[in-house]
Amino acid sequence: MLDNFWFNVEYGINHVLDINAYDHVLFLIVLTIPYLFKDWKRVLLLVSLFTLGHTLSLVLAAYNVVSVNASIVEFLIPVTIMFVALFNVFTAGKGAQRENVGVLFLSTLFFGLIHGLGFAREFHMLLGDTDNKLILLLEFALGIELAQIIIVFLVLFVGYVAQTVFRFSKRDWIMVISAVVVGLVIPMLLNSDFLS
Repeated sequence: MLDNFWFNVEYGINHVLDINAYDHVLFLIVLTIPYLFKDWKRVLLLVSLFTLGHTLSLVLAAYNVVSVNASIVEFLIPVTIMFVALFNVFTAGKGAQRENVGVLFLSTLFFGLIHGLGFAREFHMLLGDTDNKLILLLEFALGIELAQIIIVFLVLFVGYVAQTVFRFSKRDWIMVISAVVVGLVIPMLLNSDFLS
């Protein structure tokens, strides 16, 4: 029983930290870079909303409530990353992440839904014919949340070092990292099956 628990939690952690599927990490980076350690509650809430959306779409897929064309979802995932990165670029240094809280929270939840749908097919194979779908989903979600907290902590730490030791202005830090992510996401968009 405990072996299964750890397997599922570890599976969730590996899903986020998979070097071949770095879209999840890119999304977390652009979601986190506008914030500092003192904003940890807001960042944790955003990340948890993302996990909630991700888990909700997996629940819907696991119980065959929704089925979405994989190529559309694989195209929408980089679109969500691009959206947040560009939002950062156009609002860097303007405090928009504080003002537009509702929009940010709702869009993060929605993006979590999309990212979850992207993983639904592989997750279906993990489920197999188990009777404990919900427990497996919750254990997997716990793994995702743990991995996301690790990534968010690293992003906040690197941001802290960049802004205090290397004297990057907060605005420049947000602009540079968001621009790098945009550069990484453009090939993902262009190479998607949806456009070919």
